[in-house]
Amino acid sequence: MPRFLRDNYVNLLTSGSHLVLLLVAVRINERPAWTVCFALIAGISFFAWVSNFRRGRVIADTPTSKIGSAAQGYVELYGRANGNKKLVQAKGGSFPGVWYRCTTYRLNSDRKWVASDHVVSESIFEINDGSGVCMVDPDHAEVITTHTRTWYEGEYRHVEEQLFASDRIYVLGEFHTMGGAHTHLSHKEDVSALLAAWKRDPEHLLKRFDLNSDGEIDIREWELARKAAAREVERNHRELRQQPGVHVMRRPVSGRMYLISNLSPHQLKRKYQLWGAFHISVFFAGLAAVIWLGVG
Repeated sequence: MPRFLRDNYVNLLTSGSHLVLLLVAVRINERPAWTVCFALIAGISFFAWVSNFRRGRVIADTPTSKIGSAAQGYVELYGRANGNKKLVQAKGGSFPGVWYRCTTYRLNSDRKWVASDHVVSESIFEINDGSGVCMVDPDHAEVITTHTRTWYEGEYRHVEEQLFASDRIYVLGEFHTMGGAHTHLSHKEDVSALLAAWKRDPEHLLKRFDLNSDGEIDIREWELARKAAAREVERNHRELRQQPGVHVMRRPVSGRMYLISNLSPHQLKRKYQLWGAFHISVFFAGLAAVIWLGVG
C-alpha cells in the first residue's frame, strides 16, 4: 500500500473494507459467505485494534521533552512551527505553510474518483518550544493534520492537507544533534593531519621547532612539535564543542513510528484509544457472528 494511504487513512480504509465485505455477503446471501465475511471482518478489526493500541501506548509512554535538554534518540517534542523560514505551497493550493500534501483524483468513465497524482512537500521546517529550536525533516513521516481543503477543477478533485506556521506541532521520532557538544571528533586523526600539514611547509616547521638551528628536526624537536600539535587540536576541539549544535528530528533508523501532527499529545492518544475501542468492538461482534452462524 502506498505510504500516503497508510498515513492517517488506515482506520477509514479498514472501516470501508468492513462495508465492502458486508455488501459481498448480502449479494451472495449464503451461510458460508456470511461466515467467511464476518471472520474476515473480525480479523481485520483485530489487527487494526493492535495497531491503534500500540500507537496509543507509544504516545502515552513517551514523555514530552524540551528541545534544549532532550536526550539523543527516540523522543517526543511539542512546539510551535516557525514561520520565519521559507514557506511552501501546493500548486493551485490555498495558503503557504510549513508542509503540505495534495492528492488529485480524476473522474473516470465509471463516474468513480481515482487517484491520479500525489505530491508531498519534503522541505525541512522548524519548531520552537521556548527552550530551543529543532529542524523537522518530514520525509517518511506519518502526518496527521486538521487542515484539509477540497476543490474541483472540471473532472478533477484536489484534496490538500497542510500544516501552518501558526500551528503547535507534535513530533515523535529520532532526535539528533549535529555539531556542538555532540560533534564526532578524532584527536589522533586530527593531530596526524595537522603534523602532515606542518611537514608540507618545512621552512615554517624549522623556524618554529629547530631549537639548535642545525637545519634539521631531530627526535626531541619532533616530540615538541607533536605535543604542540596535540595542544592545538585540543583547543580547536574545545572551541567546536562549545558552539551551539543543530537539533534535527528525523525518521528513526530502527523503523519505529515517526509521527508529525498539529494535534496535541492528549488528542492523539485519545484518537487512537477511540479507534481502538471501535475496532475491538467490531472484532467481538464479528467473532460472535461467526460462532452464531457456526452453531446455527
